[in-house]
Parts: sequence; structure tokens; C-alpha cells
Amino acid sequence: MLEIKALKKIYYNTWGGVQALKGVDLKIGPGEIVGLFGENGAGKSTLLRSILRLQSFEGEILLDGERICRKNISRLSFATCEHSFFANLTPESHREFYRMHFGCFRDKRFEALMSFFELPLYKALKSFSTGQKNQFEVIMALCQGADYILMDEPFAGNDIFNREDFYKVLLGILEPGETIFLSTHLIEEVERFISRAVLLREGRVAGDITSLELEEQGRTLMDYVKETCGYRADRVGRALDRLTEGEEQL
Repeated sequence: MLEIKALKKIYYNTWGGVQALKGVDLKIGPGEIVGLFGENGAGKSTLLRSILRLQSFEGEILLDGERICRKNISRLSFATCEHSFFANLTPESHREFYRMHFGCFRDKRFEALMSFFELPLYKALKSFSTGQKNQFEVIMALCQGADYILMDEPFAGNDIFNREDFYKVLLGILEPGETIFLSTHLIEEVERFISRAVLLREGRVAGDITSLELEEQGRTLMDYVKETCGYRADRVGRALDRLTEGEEQL
């Protein structure tokens, strides 16, 4: 169980501080596929980076009752569109490196996913396209052998066909105890893939619902997100009206 208790994060700058997280409480159990949604600046990336202890924070984050430290950090893996690999190395060199440092590295899964994405084993990653780099980032996160796999906009730069096929492959390879915590703006694409949706708004958890609950209520995930985040359907019309008024005055 991944437990997040009263999590707060303030970014300080010359003009003061900006509070990105304002007391987040969340529990994520083994085997869940959780989508993390929210507007830009809602705190999604900050939440994931805090879990991984890539930054300081206030509050508590526990993994099966223990604080995350060097002893258990390997139970977490991370895929980010900012990339965390070594650009001058090849995928094969990364595999050797991961084998040395992670005893649970999933070698067969690595080979299957490399084949699925048709990525070369012996070319330096710096020569890959943006989409290929993102694909490789996801592969390493899935093959590390972690129990909790965190992903922050991992599918940027990939075409819709690659993404749709990947969702199907992912559902087929995940083992019962593996957990995915996925931050993305591709709400409609991942609706059939996730088992639960968590919504952040202005640094707080604004919504937390399972796919089964949505189905029972007869609502789509997009409708739930819009309603919970206070989406105004008339915002486009109002903006166009203001622009039109401005042009008429000129």
C-alpha cells in the first residue's frame, strides 16, 4: 500500500512562495491502475516527484507502512517525458546496467516491449526520435521490477495508434500485484484502461472515483472530470464575444 498523508509542497522564489500541494491524502493499493488528472499547474508532477523523493515536502509518504528510503526505493519506478536515461548509451547497455542494480529486472518483458516498439538495441539513445525516447523510458520503468510504476505524461510524441496498441499490451503484461499511477491529459484514451481516477485541482484532491462507480452512475470519465474541475462550457463563446467586441471598438 502506498499512503500519502497531509502532503504539502511550497516552491520558493524571489517574490515569495507558491504552494503546489495543499494537504494531499491518498491511498493506492497493489494491483490498481490509477489515472491522475487535473489542469496544468494542479500539482500532478509535484505529487509524483514527491513520492519518489526527488524533492523535499511536508507530510508523510509510506510504502507498506515504511518511509521511502534507499532500502525500498527500488520498489518504485518512474517514466517521465523529461527522460531519465543516459543518452550516449544504447538500450542494450541500459539493460546490462539495470540487471546489475535491480535483481528483479524483467528481461523477457524488456525483449518483448523492445520488439513491440521496434526499437534498435545497439543505437545510442541520443539518435532516437522524441517518440522513441519516450517509448524506451516507459520500457525501462516497466522492466525494472518495481511494484509501483509511476508515469508522468509518458506517451508524449507517440501517435494515437502506437498509444492505443500499447494500452492493450500493457494490460496483457501486468501482473496482479503491479500498480500503475499515471498522470496524463489523454482522458478519453485511458478511460478503458484505468481502474480508478484521481483528480487534482489547485493542489488538492478534488475527486477520487473508480471506473466501476462511473459505470454504475452512467457517466463518462470526461464528464466527471469536467464537472469536478468546474469546467465552464461557455468559456469559448465568452472569449470570442470579448474579442469581437474589441475588434468592433477598433
